[in-house]
Amino acid sequence: MKYATPESRGIPTEVIKRYVDHLNNSCLSTHDVIIARGDDIVFEKYWEPFDSEFLHRMYSVTKSFVAIALGFLADEGRVDLDAPISVYFPEESAKSPDENVRKQTIRHMMGMRTAYPKGAKNWFSQRCSDRVLEYFTDMTGAQYPSGTLFRYDSSGSFVLGALVERVTGKTITEYLYDKFLCKLGVKGAYMLKCPGGHSWGDSALLMRPIDLLKVGRFMLNGGSWEGEQLLSRKFVEEATSNLASTASYGWDNLSELGYGYLIWRTKNNSFFFNGMGCQFAICCPDKDVILVYNGDNQGNDLAKSKIIDGFFDIVYNNITDDVLPEYCGEPLAEQKLFTLKGNYSSPLTDKINGKKYVLKQNPMKISEFTLKFEGNRGSFTYVNATGEKTINFGFGENVFEKFPEDGYSDEVGSVRAPGNKYNSASSASFPTENELLIRTQIIDKYFGNLAILFSFRDDIVSLEMRKCAEDFLSEYSGIATGNLA
Repeated sequence: MKYATPESRGIPTEVIKRYVDHLNNSCLSTHDVIIARGDDIVFEKYWEPFDSEFLHRMYSVTKSFVAIALGFLADEGRVDLDAPISVYFPEESAKSPDENVRKQTIRHMMGMRTAYPKGAKNWFSQRCSDRVLEYFTDMTGAQYPSGTLFRYDSSGSFVLGALVERVTGKTITEYLYDKFLCKLGVKGAYMLKCPGGHSWGDSALLMRPIDLLKVGRFMLNGGSWEGEQLLSRKFVEEATSNLASTASYGWDNLSELGYGYLIWRTKNNSFFFNGMGCQFAICCPDKDVILVYNGDNQGNDLAKSKIIDGFFDIVYNNITDDVLPEYCGEPLAEQKLFTLKGNYSSPLTDKINGKKYVLKQNPMKISEFTLKFEGNRGSFTYVNATGEKTINFGFGENVFEKFPEDGYSDEVGSVRAPGNKYNSASSASFPTENELLIRTQIIDKYFGNLAILFSFRDDIVSLEMRKCAEDFLSEYSGIATGNLA
């Protein structure tokens, strides 16, 4: 792919500027945006500290790569998409007491129409030693024949990834590099692991955003690259079409527009790769345009609509087939990571600066804390079950550091990794004259965010912590009350 001016591809730069301003003004944590039309990249921007070489966690976008791998295997005749999953996992499936699970086909599983109405148990909390075996033996949800209702079964797509590895003897990404990623010029992409040694094929692809764009282009091309048909066009058309209804209520919203093979449908005859926190590759065949967006908007229920509806309303609807005059307006402002907005100063700081507060028993097991302020920086020092820790934060800016909690998962999900600490960024503001809000963002192989709200009245403090993260920050969730020491 090459670079071109937006105007040369019928997209006014002013329109792109409006869209970026829309993102910046929508209380989003945006990491990068790429817009391409045809083989031309017309806009590429990274929000500091992210850059073009960062291997971004793609979460459930990973599932779409598993579907692509299965398409290649089907083309090779090494996998029958209409065969029961038990054919490929005979020992594990024999331990399943539910016939519906044993009989579900690969095609059913790719369409999220498995025998699990709610999916298997939370494998993080199970701390299982083999996630494949756990899928077949956990009967939490199996109730009815597969191939019927759409129900999002993330663990089922993980099992499909394990199938790819069982058949090929390679990791999912190794196999995909052999088949097409190397021809696209993809660099460095890989997946974290799950217990049992399998790739974390439903959630843990790490990839450069520009390479996600290339894969989106490949699928929009019908499985071809530079004129060479690499993957069956028929499979790509099926995978990106509406094969399963996701419309529980019949609303015309972003979650009810259909599903293909581990690939979602969306507006204007478009399909997209869709990952938690807003990892998107939105492919629009009618106007031959692709949007790649990455960020961490976990816990923000409006984020998906802001990003996708905004793209279609502001950008897509203003694309033409004409070559437009060059834009002569204001340039884009420098982009930085999401920072809390609001009041950055308060008389509250004089009242609580350096004071120790002692807390009653609470879910976070925090016994005491102290807040300190100096200029546009501050610190939150606290004692919890594992000792004394400090989170530093800025007003109007982020403070970048290692999050103080030790031992969260690294290369293998759900498995503690002593000594491992995640990169983080923290900012703060004063929502009212008696409150302080700190927002910490985890920006590593794993994404997550933590909101810490302090509310003071005389010598009394209430502290609320809310976390949005897949399998960490659990120690930072709940409410505590206490008093000035």
